[in-house]
Amino acid sequence: MSESPAPSTSAPPTLVLFARGVIARLAYWPALRIAVDQGWGGPESAQKRTWLASVLVDAFEGAEPLPDAEYVELALLQAMEDEFDAVIEDGSAEAVATDVLKVWDAACAGRVDIVISFEEQADRLKGKKVQYEEAAADEDDWEDESEEESEGEAAAEEAPTLLDHKQKAKEEPEIDEDGFTTVKGKGRNHR
Repeated sequence: MSESPAPSTSAPPTLVLFARGVIARLAYWPALRIAVDQGWGGPESAQKRTWLASVLVDAFEGAEPLPDAEYVELALLQAMEDEFDAVIEDGSAEAVATDVLKVWDAACAGRVDIVISFEEQADRLKGKKVQYEEAAADEDDWEDESEEESEGEAAAEEAPTLLDHKQKAKEEPEIDEDGFTTVKGKGRNHR
């Protein structure tokens, strides 16, 4: 009996090139870099980045019709929220989605230039920390009240107190005959 050869498990070159480009593009996406560097996805944060790349690659493999930029963007945003507890609202997911589609087109055409460009950008950032500032949350994020309750309470609030115009006007400095300013103490008995 002869054994039949094992089926080939290697991916087609187009898919391999596409996967390289997606991995590289995700590696320098600032939002994902911060999430991985800070461990927002737990100790497996780096593995989650790789998993996200595989989800995107799988979405394109043999798909009819192909995913569009909106699909990729939503997948990125959903993964960031589910896996890293991060809500991304800076528009960067849209740029990454557009780049993923560019990588797909280049891979299908057999062009490696865009993939190499993304890999070079990712390599330049290896080992470097991402510089970022955390934005303060909007009050809306913390409010549990409905808008109707808030509007009612706002109407019931008093206007701020205005300054009393009867307050003592700031005294003009006293200048003596030689042109020197007289310094007065803050005590009560200084006259």
